[in-house]
Parts: sequence; C-alpha cells; structure tokens
Amino acid sequence: MDTAPLPHDSKTKFLDAALRVLRTKGYTATRVEDVCAVAGLTKGSFFHHFKSKEELALAAADHFAAMADRLFASGPHQRSEDPLERLLGYVDFRIALLRGSLPDFTCLLGMMVQEAYDTHPAIRATCDKHLSAHATMLARDIAEAKARYAPDAPWTPESLGVFMQTVIQGAFILAKAKQGPEVAAESLRHLRRYLQTQFTSHPEGA
Repeated sequence: MDTAPLPHDSKTKFLDAALRVLRTKGYTATRVEDVCAVAGLTKGSFFHHFKSKEELALAAADHFAAMADRLFASGPHQRSEDPLERLLGYVDFRIALLRGSLPDFTCLLGMMVQEAYDTHPAIRATCDKHLSAHATMLARDIAEAKARYAPDAPWTPESLGVFMQTVIQGAFILAKAKQGPEVAAESLRHLRRYLQTQFTSHPEGA
C-alpha cells in the first residue's frame, strides 16, 4: 500500500513551516530563509506567495486558527449533549494536547501578540481577532451551562470565556519558562476545578 503523504502546494508548505519556525524562534528572530529551509522551497517561491515576513505571519495566524477550529470542533467533548460536560471536556482535551515539544502545543497567536503588539499593529489585530473568536466559541457552551445550572450567577458567559483564554495563554508562558508541559497541565486542572465551582450543580461525574 502506498503510504506516501499527499502532496501539498507550496503555499501550504510555507504556512506549515512558518508555524514551526515562528513558534520556535518568535517573530523577530524568524528569517524568511529559515522558513524556506524548513519548507524545502526557494526564496523565489516564497516571494511568489508573500510580499514580506509580516504578510507570512498574518497568513500563518489565519492558518493556525483554522487548524485549531477544526481540531476543537472534532474533539471528544463535542459529543456530549450537556453543555457543562462539553465545557469541562474541553479543558480535559486541552490537557491531553500538552504533549511533544513546546512548539508542538503552545499557541502561535499568544506568542506573536506578546512580541509584536506594539511594533506590528496588523499582527496584533489578527491575533486579537482569533483569540477573541475562540473565547466567543467557549462562551456559547458557557451560556448554555449557565442557563441550566447557574442562571443567577453574577458573571457573563463572555467574561468567563475570556478568563479561560487568559489561563490557557498564561499556562503556555509558564510551560516555556519551566521548559515542559507539567505546569500548564496543573494550571488547567485548577481551571477545571474552578469552573465546577461556578455552577450551582453539575452532572454526576462531571
């Protein structure tokens, strides 16, 4: 049986290479030559697709966000009919993803916005757009769970969705500082326990 990978067009190869290089080196230290080397393509091919490193970074942010959307839409937590189980299962799924090297599981968006928020407004805006969209996605399940289990809670689903993003991004920073995923996993376990306290009741075993 032929097990060779399906061919990718050159633009997708550049984007996949950019995810690896940017998450390893950061935006400022990344060179076009580095991305070309990882992609196995020439600078001429690069500039056929992208006018600059910044344009590549913007496209890589979109590429990363689209991949993340597909990943979380297919997660096992999505099979639950109960919104609180989906929410807690989402955290469990994120913990399960904390494997491999740091560039494998840390967030491109959070990394780039920390580095480029003041010097590259377009990168900041693109990262903000995708980070906010993910928080909004979480808020949909939070809103359903709040209506079912904590209708009188004083917080909004939107604020709790942003808080979850805050914990997750902070966990990635600490994982880099500690050079491993353990601190991030423990932070997310604390997040799971905190979420349970915000609902007056929850399904048995959740």
